[in-house]
Amino acid sequence: MKQVILSILFLAGVYAAFASTPDSLFQKANLAYSNGYYSEATDTYIEIVNSGYESADLYFNLGNTYFKMEDFPSAIFYYEKAKKLAPNNEDVSFNLEIANSKIIDKIEPVPEIFFKSWWRSINNLFSSFTWTIIFISGFFLFFVFLAFYLLSSVTRIRKLAFFIGLIIFVISVFSLLIAYQKYQVYKNDNYAIVFAPTITVKSSPNSNSVDLFVIHEGSKVQVRDKVGEWIEIRIANGSVGWLPENSLKKI
Repeated sequence: MKQVILSILFLAGVYAAFASTPDSLFQKANLAYSNGYYSEATDTYIEIVNSGYESADLYFNLGNTYFKMEDFPSAIFYYEKAKKLAPNNEDVSFNLEIANSKIIDKIEPVPEIFFKSWWRSINNLFSSFTWTIIFISGFFLFFVFLAFYLLSSVTRIRKLAFFIGLIIFVISVFSLLIAYQKYQVYKNDNYAIVFAPTITVKSSPNSNSVDLFVIHEGSKVQVRDKVGEWIEIRIANGSVGWLPENSLKKI
């Protein structure tokens, strides 16, 4: 009898451990979402996030649940987190655009120089991991063609190996630079979403300072500096000011 009880407890423990894995919780949350239980789906997605797991799909689905509950600032927040991991995902970009249309502020961004847009489009072709794989693969191929160049006795093959190897080397270095830059951008780009319904941006980190402009919940801001419990922010049109830290949630 004792062995039976121990076996049942062991199986129950195994089941509980399996039931709480990110994959199983993700499926549970997806099922709740598909059946219209958005609050339950949100709680389960948040449980996965709190466990330390992150992915573009997780954040995208979490954004969708908040959108269904008409919590647009939270939807924008998680769509932005999804876009940070998957910048080329069209579904994320589309849903983010729809969510942004639901908030009050419609801030026109400062026009960007064409070569910056061109460079960012190249950056966003692949993730930093993919660019790293391209670098490693290219570096390996470079040594293959270098071997052909050094060991071949045929002049034509040596010339061909030299030029192909040189091109691959340049592509490899280019890929490494992009991978490193994307990593730095991911680590250092500080953006946040405003969660205060309506708040006045100040000229300095002091509640008694001059009022500059008003901003509303759901707006995306760049975090520039921090002094005490105040955050210096910059909005898309270039305006700069200070907000209390508790009015923002960093992406």
